[in-house]
Amino acid sequence: MNADSILLDAHSLKILFELQRDARQTVQQISEAVGLSPTPCWKRIKDMEAAGVIRGYTAVIDREKVGLHVAAVAEVNLDRHSESQVQRFEDAVAASPQIINCVSATGPADYILTVLVQDMKHYERFLHETLFSLPGVTHVRSSIVLRQVKSEVALPIEQVAQPASAPRGRRR
Repeated sequence: MNADSILLDAHSLKILFELQRDARQTVQQISEAVGLSPTPCWKRIKDMEAAGVIRGYTAVIDREKVGLHVAAVAEVNLDRHSESQVQRFEDAVAASPQIINCVSATGPADYILTVLVQDMKHYERFLHETLFSLPGVTHVRSSIVLRQVKSEVALPIEQVAQPASAPRGRRR
């Protein structure tokens, strides 16, 4: 467990599972599903919100149905990796609504971005007007998503609840 993790018991993990499954449930419905009475269930939810475990609630929207037909994965390299250069780049990425995900990664790219736009003309405009003008960008390699095989926003909470397998080998 790293320093940013907090220890959650089985009830809290079940609450998180239920909220991810359907965040529109009432506290009564969640409490019945996890085996707690409503008041302690509500308190756990509020405690997890205060601790930042639950960062917010949102609707999952079908991007194609709202006209965002092109998804692109852009691998970006920067010319320098000074603290100020990286901060300016990351601030500019955060300000771009078309970039819905950005990770700093190991490997051939410094950053991997997920970009959503209406069509290829809009992606070309985004490249020239936004991405190529971001601070320090020297190289961009784009891949256009042909078909989305899997897209989950829910975390695999059930894995957290399972103890790690014992190491194979000698038994004591």
